[in-house]
Amino acid sequence: MSDLMSKMMASGAIKEVATLSESTLFNGKTMIPTNIPIINTALSGSVTGGLTSGLTFLAGASKNFKSLLGLLMVKAYQSKYPDGIILFYDSEFGITPEYATSLKLDTDRILHIPIPHVEALKFDLSKRLEAIDRKDRVMIFIDSVGNLASKKEVEDALNEKAVADMSRAKALKSLWRIATPYFTTRDIPCVVVNHTYKEIGLFPKDIMSGGTGGMYSANQVFFISKAQEKDGNDLAGWNFTITIEKSRFVRDKSKFSFLVTWDKGIHKWSGLKDLAMEFGYVTKPKVGWYQVMDPLTGESFSDKLMREKDLMESNEIWEHLLEETDFPNQIRARYLVGNVALEGGE
Repeated sequence: MSDLMSKMMASGAIKEVATLSESTLFNGKTMIPTNIPIINTALSGSVTGGLTSGLTFLAGASKNFKSLLGLLMVKAYQSKYPDGIILFYDSEFGITPEYATSLKLDTDRILHIPIPHVEALKFDLSKRLEAIDRKDRVMIFIDSVGNLASKKEVEDALNEKAVADMSRAKALKSLWRIATPYFTTRDIPCVVVNHTYKEIGLFPKDIMSGGTGGMYSANQVFFISKAQEKDGNDLAGWNFTITIEKSRFVRDKSKFSFLVTWDKGIHKWSGLKDLAMEFGYVTKPKVGWYQVMDPLTGESFSDKLMREKDLMESNEIWEHLLEETDFPNQIRARYLVGNVALEGGE
């Protein structure tokens, strides 16, 4: 290191500095993988990646799996860090004990913090972030900011004032301005549930609520939609689709689908079949039947054709494709932005 570089490192007011080549904030992102490969891909561009520090929004209409997807990430964080804790800011109180039980969450490591308005979230979160060191293992989950009122809106209602509230978007923008640097410097993932609405115009599109501050500050913004999954005439569950509205890791407007059914919950291998067919690992020799093969050698994984249900429930097949073929690298090439270094992933 040159004398000038040493001089500049020692002369500033901020002491947590390093050369770019040695900066822990710049080189490598610690990934927290979920047990669902397609969710990891949406989060990081890699089936073995996952959630990282920074701000992640899960936005969409009501009952679009946003809260449960957030809890899936909470479970992943608890699994990676047995000493890690979760700060759970709750404004909607829609998460039930049954959700926690089904995901096997350690509720003793989740601090439940009810929030009445945006300013309460801003003030409380700011104080707790200041108390966190980088070595501490803390994740933040906010459910949600979608319907969270401002303090002024609450006070106007109590005082019977019917006036428009212009303070909410400003308060949220201030919150994200304050909190976002902490998320990166303290290595804190923050997952926030939010709502969307339709933009007014000839060709309306979905917009995330809460103003532009969250969109500017976020590492990634997922818009979540759903379609029915039928078993005959009966509703068996839902196919949810994540559309990447913004991401620092995955190409914008990429789409990732996963299946959730009443009897089995989220299907582990859902979303991979179409990719495997695109890259030649799965073929469809005839209607309703599938075959798994190596596109490089043309050899079949099994001589037996199988129905879609059997294909999607076969741990052996998907573990083989993800661990012993080039399939994961092709997925990375398809979705990953740039050449992101992953610590604890690929």
